[in-house]
Amino acid sequence: MTRKFILAGAALAAVASLTCTALAGANDYAFEPVSAEVNRGEVTVAVRLMHKPTGKSVPDAVITQSRIDMAPDGMATMASPIAPAPTPSPGVYAFKTDLVMAGRWLLSVSARVQGEAEPVVGKVIFTAKR
Repeated sequence: MTRKFILAGAALAAVASLTCTALAGANDYAFEPVSAEVNRGEVTVAVRLMHKPTGKSVPDAVITQSRIDMAPDGMATMASPIAPAPTPSPGVYAFKTDLVMAGRWLLSVSARVQGEAEPVVGKVIFTAKR
């Protein structure tokens, strides 16, 4: 009887660990700024998509959404147009935008990573200099 409980407990632990691993997928990634400080005006901002457990950048992700606004300075409605730019290197994703005033700008980005069921979502702050 005790042996059955031990086997059942081991099976339950194995299933729970597999479930946690599957759910943690999108949380295993992070977007980081290539350079957090940029000039004001028409600029290219770039982020690196990192796989946290390995510390390696992730090439070939598909960017599905992007937005840049001044939410960190309390002006979320002040958004700027943003468009994809050529990728400077594998795992780096660039965007052209017009940062019309100095301050902190929040880039919100969503990407599909091969092998992950959920999209990877990130928020990166850039500071536009005067």
